[in-house]
Amino acid sequence: MNLSFLTRVAAAGAAFFLLAAGTSHAQDAEETTDPYDKPYIVEDGKVDQGTYNGYRRYHSSCHVCHGPDGLGGSFAPSLVESLKFIDYDKFAETIANGKAEKGSSGQRVMPSFGTDQNVMLYINDIYGYLKARSDGKIDRGRPERIKK
Repeated sequence: MNLSFLTRVAAAGAAFFLLAAGTSHAQDAEETTDPYDKPYIVEDGKVDQGTYNGYRRYHSSCHVCHGPDGLGGSFAPSLVESLKFIDYDKFAETIANGKAEKGSSGQRVMPSFGTDQNVMLYINDIYGYLKARSDGKIDRGRPERIKK
């Protein structure tokens, strides 16, 4: 097996999880979001259920390396800054497949979360939360939910 084949397999698995993620919270939410056009809803500083869930999922799986509120840490860069330059597809691909790069401080590796259902099933929510942070629509800390 070559790396290209493994990458395609991981991407196919990620696509399955992404399709499932699109409906994971949509069935329970009165208003749904689209990771391309409308990844989050913020009204008077309060967020939709998906964005709130993204905050929870981010802080259960991602903050250990990427820091609280997506601001970066000693192991990984700020996602608040990264989402100003990468789109949803690149974000999802990196989460599903992981990433390795060499920098002046040595080798940096992000593991693959492609088989982690606690991440992949909620990738739209995590993206929505981080994109809202990146766009300056919500501040640090636990966001308050919109009451419907």
